[in-house]
Amino acid sequence: MPKPDPQKLRAFAVEVVERLRARSFEAYWAGGCVRDWLMGRAPKDYDVATNARPDEIRETFGARRTVAVGEAFGVVKVLGGRSIEVEVVTFRRDASYSDGRHPDAVEFSTPQADAERRDFTINGMFFDPLEDRVIDYVGGQDDLVRCVIRAIGDPQARFAEDKLRLLRAARFAAGLDFTIDPATRDALEAMAPQITVVSIERIAAEWRLMLVHPSRVRAVHLLHETGLLAALLPELNVIDQDESLTSTGRPADDAWVTTLEMLSVLAEPSFPLALAVLVHSFVDAQGAEAICRRWKLSNRETARTRWLVAQQNALVDAQHAAWPRLQRILTSDGIDELLAFHQAEAAATGRDTSHIEHCRGRLSLPADELNPPPLISGDDLIRHGVPRGKHYQRLLEAVRDAQLEKSIVTQQQALKLVDELRSTGP
Repeated sequence: MPKPDPQKLRAFAVEVVERLRARSFEAYWAGGCVRDWLMGRAPKDYDVATNARPDEIRETFGARRTVAVGEAFGVVKVLGGRSIEVEVVTFRRDASYSDGRHPDAVEFSTPQADAERRDFTINGMFFDPLEDRVIDYVGGQDDLVRCVIRAIGDPQARFAEDKLRLLRAARFAAGLDFTIDPATRDALEAMAPQITVVSIERIAAEWRLMLVHPSRVRAVHLLHETGLLAALLPELNVIDQDESLTSTGRPADDAWVTTLEMLSVLAEPSFPLALAVLVHSFVDAQGAEAICRRWKLSNRETARTRWLVAQQNALVDAQHAAWPRLQRILTSDGIDELLAFHQAEAAATGRDTSHIEHCRGRLSLPADELNPPPLISGDDLIRHGVPRGKHYQRLLEAVRDAQLEKSIVTQQQALKLVDELRSTGP
């Protein structure tokens, strides 16, 4: 979905409040959009909290403009057109969270009760856009001024209700450059091992937000210091063992410092690139894939992360590599990310960048020289009378190598080479 225009989104969020208030309901902006607005940031989305029940919300805006995304929890999405939408939530009080993830039941309630069931004070405020006033039952304004992440009420109770809040505390602290309130941090560290009860999809979503954000290094530091990293990425536990060696043979602490330096210099990385940088010194390609599978990442994210880890040293000797081998790497879909990986490592270690410049120079070659169409395909082998089998890949690769080395230039020469290879090999 394309990003909505911030001004139009805000105008629609005001309109939603106006429409509800016109029917004598209470209605305010709620949660993260209030935090962002008070910090002078344009909210990426808006939530509206109201005492209107879900059926009353749908009646107010019409069935065609509303979607019940969590009606049992009082959540209705109101559509404004052209990627613009606002979630409208009925004031509620949550019952117990027996699974540490979801409330067992909800009870529609008051604005204060609704604020007090939220996670952190900076996310527990309401804002009336019609009267330009903040409604703050939890001290969120003071914590914004103090730049503090503080759980609402008893931190252990808030984390026990939804264990994902453990991870969100670290993400908010890193992304906003805030500190974590001591009592909240104590509870976080004590309960960090319990993060694994949260669905892996929700955990992966938090990782995506953290690793692509400019604050990714502080986020990873916080995860490490609080014990969340050990729970979520046990493969990286070697960073606490001074004598341990990583998969690269380097002492774990040296690899950890380099990893953090690499993360810090990445410019707007994709999630697979940032994840590959995070784990590359501690696992091989198979281990990186195992992490991706455990986190239920998409096949595309998994393949790209695995490939980047597998190719982490592939360009180091680029100036001396055989052209066919280098060409296959340079024409891969992930080459820009691989070059960014190598650039980050060079910046972190002080390594010479001549291999990177050599690759960039090769990439500037004309398309028909960098990646000419293959002289033959599997269909050509069939027409040439070659029996089908696994040897097709060996034959096609050998012909391709010869083509790139310019020792053959025509299809006739390619098929002649095939005959020679068949006569000398299996």
